[in-house]
Amino acid sequence: MDLAEYIQLVFTDYTLRTITLGTAILGAVTGMLGSFAVLRKQSLLGDAISHAALPGIAIAFLITGIKDSNVLLLGALISGLVGTFWIRGIMNKTHLKSDTALGLILSLFFGFGMLLLTFIQKQPNANQAGLDKYLFGQAATLVESDVWMMTLVTGLCLFVLLLFWKEFKILLFDADYTKTLGFNTKFIDVLITTFIVLAIVLGLQTVGVVLMSAMLLAPAAAARQWTNSLGYMVIIASVFGALSGVVGTAISASQNNLSTGPVIVIVAGVFVLISFVFSPSRGLLFKQIRLLKNRRDLKLHKTLSFMYNIARTHDDISHPHAIKILNNFQGYTTGTLQKLVRKNYVRLDGGQWSLTLEGFKAASNLYNQQDHKDE
Repeated sequence: MDLAEYIQLVFTDYTLRTITLGTAILGAVTGMLGSFAVLRKQSLLGDAISHAALPGIAIAFLITGIKDSNVLLLGALISGLVGTFWIRGIMNKTHLKSDTALGLILSLFFGFGMLLLTFIQKQPNANQAGLDKYLFGQAATLVESDVWMMTLVTGLCLFVLLLFWKEFKILLFDADYTKTLGFNTKFIDVLITTFIVLAIVLGLQTVGVVLMSAMLLAPAAAARQWTNSLGYMVIIASVFGALSGVVGTAISASQNNLSTGPVIVIVAGVFVLISFVFSPSRGLLFKQIRLLKNRRDLKLHKTLSFMYNIARTHDDISHPHAIKILNNFQGYTTGTLQKLVRKNYVRLDGGQWSLTLEGFKAASNLYNQQDHKDE
C-alpha cells in the first residue's frame, strides 16, 4: 500500500479514520499539556496518574456493570484526581519528597487496580471481558463518540489555556512573584494539574496505563530542544504529538499484529531522539560542532598571540621571522598558519612569516579583552 492509497483509505474507511483522528487529537492535547508537566519538573506525575486511574476504571465497572467508555473514563478521572491530591498532600504534610510520594501512590493505586481487575475477571459476567485492554491500550476500540469527546476536551483545554495563559506562564517560572501579584496560586496550580489528569485519562483507551506517561512527556521533551519560548514549545509539542499519533497509526495499520499504542509511543520516541541530536541550539550534533569550532578558534588565537608577542619586540611589526620559531609553540600547526594567512593576519614568504597590520590589530584586541577580564 503506497501513501496515496493509504490517504484515500483514511477518508473512506470508518475505523481507520476514527483511529487516526482520535490518536492525532490525543497527541495534540497531551503534547500541549505535557509541556507544563515537563517545565514544572513533574515528569513522573504522568506515570503516577495513569497508574492511579486504573482502580477508578475497575470501580466504575463494578458500580455500573457496563463497559461504556465515558463511564469508565469518568471513574479513571476521579481516581486520577484522588491520586494527584494524595501526592500533593503527602508532599505538603510530611517530610517525604516528591519522588517518594509519586512512587508510593503509583504502586498503591496500581496494585489495588490489578486486584480489582483480577476480582472482576473471575466473576460470571461476560461484560468484564476487555477491561484489561486499559493496561496497554487498544486504539481499535475507538468509536466516533470517543473522537468527539476528545475534540470537546481538547477545545476546552485550549480555551482555558488561552484564558489563563498569563497566569500559567507566571506561575510556571516564578511562583513567589505570582503570589506578590495577588493571584490565587493554589487555584491556578489545581486547574493546570486537573487538565493534565484529564489528558492522561483520555489516552488510557488508546495507549493504556503503562505507556500513557510517555505519550504525555515525549512530545514536550522533543519540543523543548527546539525553542526557549513557552508559546512555541506548546505549539511544537502539539504538532509532534499529533504527528506521532498519525504516523504510529499508519505504521500499525500497514503491518499485521502491531499494536497501535506502543507504535505511537515509539514514533514519539523517534521524535525525541531526532530532537536531541539535530536541534540547532541544544542538539548533541551541533554542540559537538560548536565545541570543535571553539577549539580551532582557541588554537588560532593562541598562535596569533604568540606571534604578537614576538612581533611587538620589533619596531617594525612586519619584520619577518623564521617559521621554525613557531615549532617551539605547542599550539602551532601548519593548518593554523594557513588559516591565519587566509584571514590576512599573517603573510608568508618562503620560510619566513610576518604579521600584517590587520593581524597585529586583531591580536592587540585579544590582549585588551584579556586585560579587561583580569581587571
